[in-house]
Amino acid sequence: MIRLLIIVVCFVCAIGVPLKAEVVHVETQNTSLIFQIGKNKKVYQFHYGSHIGNLTGIDKMNSIFNEVYPSFGNGESNEVALMVTHADGTMATDLYYNSHSQEVAEGIQSTVIRLKDDKLDLFVNLHFKAYMREDVIEQWVVVENNERNTIALQQVASSALGFKAESYYLTHFNGSHSHEMRLTEERLVNGVKSIETKRGVRTTEYDNPSFMLSLKEKAAEDNGEVIAGALAWSGNYKLAFEVDDQERCQMITGINPFASTYHLEKGEMFKTPRMITSYSANGKNQASVNLHRWARKYNLRDGDKIRPIVLNSWEGAYFSFDAKRLKEMMDGAAEMGVEIFVLDDGWFGNKYPRNNARAGLGDWQVNKKKLPKGIDDLIDYAESKGMQFGIWVEPEMVNPKSELAEKHPEWIVQRMNDRKKLLERNQLLLDLSNPKVQDFVFGVVDDILTNHPRVSYIKWDANRHLENFGSTYLSNERQSHLWIDYAKGLESVFARLKEKYPEVIMQACASGGGRVEYDALQYTHEFWASDNTDPYERLLIQWGTNHFYPAIATAAHVTKSPNHQTGRQTSLKFRFDVAMAGRLGMELRPDDLEKEQVKFAKAAIEKYKEIRPIIQFGDLYRLLSPYDADGYAAINYVSADKSDVILMVYSHKHHRRVERNVVRLQGLDRDANYLIEEINNDGRSHISVNKQLVSGGLLMDRGLKVNLRKPLQSAVFQLKKVN
Repeated sequence: MIRLLIIVVCFVCAIGVPLKAEVVHVETQNTSLIFQIGKNKKVYQFHYGSHIGNLTGIDKMNSIFNEVYPSFGNGESNEVALMVTHADGTMATDLYYNSHSQEVAEGIQSTVIRLKDDKLDLFVNLHFKAYMREDVIEQWVVVENNERNTIALQQVASSALGFKAESYYLTHFNGSHSHEMRLTEERLVNGVKSIETKRGVRTTEYDNPSFMLSLKEKAAEDNGEVIAGALAWSGNYKLAFEVDDQERCQMITGINPFASTYHLEKGEMFKTPRMITSYSANGKNQASVNLHRWARKYNLRDGDKIRPIVLNSWEGAYFSFDAKRLKEMMDGAAEMGVEIFVLDDGWFGNKYPRNNARAGLGDWQVNKKKLPKGIDDLIDYAESKGMQFGIWVEPEMVNPKSELAEKHPEWIVQRMNDRKKLLERNQLLLDLSNPKVQDFVFGVVDDILTNHPRVSYIKWDANRHLENFGSTYLSNERQSHLWIDYAKGLESVFARLKEKYPEVIMQACASGGGRVEYDALQYTHEFWASDNTDPYERLLIQWGTNHFYPAIATAAHVTKSPNHQTGRQTSLKFRFDVAMAGRLGMELRPDDLEKEQVKFAKAAIEKYKEIRPIIQFGDLYRLLSPYDADGYAAINYVSADKSDVILMVYSHKHHRRVERNVVRLQGLDRDANYLIEEINNDGRSHISVNKQLVSGGLLMDRGLKVNLRKPLQSAVFQLKKVN
């Protein structure tokens, strides 16, 4: 196994800086991130990889890597984590060790390394939280300006890590609207590879701020050294990987410095977003399991609570509905066992009714023509059917054709000097750097939940980017704060709502997968992974998404066929089998289903309620990739005690009669026997051992033959350990 050690930059090696034995050891159960304080009072990264419990002899080794937080102007690094213009115009910053502290409580080790510029009163505090059992490390940085005057932060990263290996393979995820989280793997070569966005809002729609870095060889699911990382930030980000001619890889991650110079007054502090990493010596899947376990316990809102089954009105009604149609949809939803009915876009606006995407956004009054008896009438009806009620909002946005735009044009993000406002989806963006706008956006949801306290679910959408760059609130010299202050303003609103309404379920939606990241997930229960609900497309989207983000947070809906995005015909079974891999929901008119389909849906929903603790709280193992040429995909979930397993297998190509797919399960108890039963089927099984006992060792090593031959076929199996 590669040891993630090596070298100070060249000139340090040349003079052979002696090292003291003083180290800072950030550690989890299976990983170590070790820093060493040199005699020159610089702090260097020594190791990030497998756990090293015995550090005897470390003072005799001068195999150290990069400076812990490289700054511009000190001559030691190409890619830098910090660039500051000081009050006197100086752009050089040179950081030296000042102090450090560590404490451990409730399975979390907290570490702070305090650095100081050698000439000026600028402090940089590096924070680390190591989650011992989950093998996850969070890092963030706090910059303190104790200089005499204002400084300008040109760049301030969340983390700076270095690696040394013969080669590097980067797995990252990109796409576009309805095509999110598509996996790309490439070998890094000399130079800088960046994953970044400059869109301001919906920042994860095209690229996600996450990656897996494989050392020495291409990433495998169950072997090899892998570092998985995800930045928790709703704004612009940049993840940069620089490989040099000495086979070193420097990784700098954090806020994108593009057009984001941030002025810090004397006595002020700036806190960066959190960078979350997990090291695995056993391949990609273990890193994913680590992140999922950590997220459910520490980052995802109510990660220990079962997620209910939702029927959302959008693809069943769009903008065209009245109370009668909605109640008919509730009738069908209740018959099938749905637990929450969610009313999507189109319920608001009177002077400018929201009958399409061109008007009404920003005017959050109930549309009296569509819903003359109001929201409470719908809530009453939902509750009479044994369901709860949820509602859609998009409070960050405004249509030009709205009362809000007429009353408060100064609240809109806009290009200055009377430049034309650029529309996207016929709407503009409210300026969340402005505290008054933050209060308004908070008030949109607050008013709904105050006036209708039985609303139990909020779908929060966002359907455009930040392109009209300019703020009437920020001063002329602070315009470059907009990118960052918008994201921090949004986070502030989310935090206020979470505090006031802890029981209300929140979904993060942004034209689908535009807000799939760990900052938003602190305040929301789930995300809408994509507006594309075609089940074949969702196989690919969910495969990528669940590399980092857990199934419990992945809203996945059964919709009508042919699918309204792709026109593809699929069976109801295939649609359910794909959607059951996350938080199951529906998005159609139930009365469009035939009688036998309703019967199937009712049984599938009942079964999902039984098995969802395994899916939502279990460990997810990726078995067969939909990207592989053989045309199969497979995953399995395993409960914490390994007693319950769900296996899902999909065929998305034609297979010859002689071909039989062999699926080797993962995560089982090797010595236990498991009773296997196929579910969601018509009585005909796709395996030869249905309702029979097979050992965990055989299932993992020899595998299970699954007879799926046709495109867009699927099979789901429930396994129970038998004592």
